Amino acid sequence: MLKIASITLTEINLPLVHFFETSFGRTYERRIILVRVEDADGGEGWGEVTCGEIPSYSEEWTDSAWVTVEKILAPMVVGKTFERAVDVWDSMRQARGHRMAKASIETACWDLEAKKLGIPLWRHIGGVRTEIECGVSIGIQDTVEELLTKIRTELDAGYRRIKIKISPRWDYDVIAKVRETFGNIRLMGDANSAYSLDNAELFKRMDSFELMMFEQPLAFDDLLCHSKLQAQIKTPICLDESIRSPADALAAIELKAGRIINVKLGRVGGYGQAKQIEEICRNAGIPVWCGGMLESGIGRAHNIAMSTLAGFTLPGDVSASKRYWHEDIISPEVEVTPEGTIIVPDGPGIGFEVRRDRVEKISVKSVIVEE
Repeated sequence: MLKIASITLTEINLPLVHFFETSFGRTYERRIILVRVEDADGGEGWGEVTCGEIPSYSEEWTDSAWVTVEKILAPMVVGKTFERAVDVWDSMRQARGHRMAKASIETACWDLEAKKLGIPLWRHIGGVRTEIECGVSIGIQDTVEELLTKIRTELDAGYRRIKIKISPRWDYDVIAKVRETFGNIRLMGDANSAYSLDNAELFKRMDSFELMMFEQPLAFDDLLCHSKLQAQIKTPICLDESIRSPADALAAIELKAGRIINVKLGRVGGYGQAKQIEEICRNAGIPVWCGGMLESGIGRAHNIAMSTLAGFTLPGDVSASKRYWHEDIISPEVEVTPEGTIIVPDGPGIGFEVRRDRVEKISVKSVIVEE
């Protein structure tokens, strides 16, 4: 039983160790909204709004999410009593969309509930593995040589899958050089919606690289054209931005719009929705994996928990804190073994301690929503 007494929003600024470039542009630092949920007994749970600073990946962005959580969603939850954390989603149903904002509250409530029960969050959501495989996402670089250096560094660190961002100016020749240099490594290309169906011939040519997948090559809200492209190429298409709900997953499977699905907690709205998507895909024989949004340690901890679900059979984007941050906001920081895995923490809730002193030091603003 959860009686939500207050929700605290805190915006922090975290500079990245190295800029991260996709087809959307370059990111040098992250403005991140942390959400702390407290119940009437004084217990707390933590979540994170994972949207970007501008509405490029999705319609949500940092400033819109702050207003949405503070003025609309938090008042729908504060003061209410819930039998289970999964019920929190329904209390916010009146607000359409804004899944990343909703997920910040919903995931915090799952953390709170697991802590109250004294069990690890990953067990509480139904996870089945104590160790997860890790891949890395490498952004577009200034030169191919820089990209090759970064790939070598990550392979030497043990990571089990390399994802490189691609765009119309950074695709065929770049992948060819990576294959020539590193041979048959587990490699995939993430387009972040940078192409159209007119580029089908290019994707047919890139079949020769035998990639694990092309992630979201076409429009962010498209299923039909992805279905047409998948029918023409051998390389599996992985859907990311197009899948926001269990209904989207069912539609994608029926349309044969892709053979793999990337699940992001924020994009789909939290654990309740993610678990439904995972089950749908598992029953249909569609592998899923956990995508990343340059999260702080709190969001990263939630990604670790989700990655323990049975359907998450491919290495995700969950990697070590030090790849992104000079200093994270959790203790201990997320570390990857030399074998390219993360040992799932066994403490209650997310299994990491939030460093309140660190959060306060880099806090830009904070507000408490209460009755």
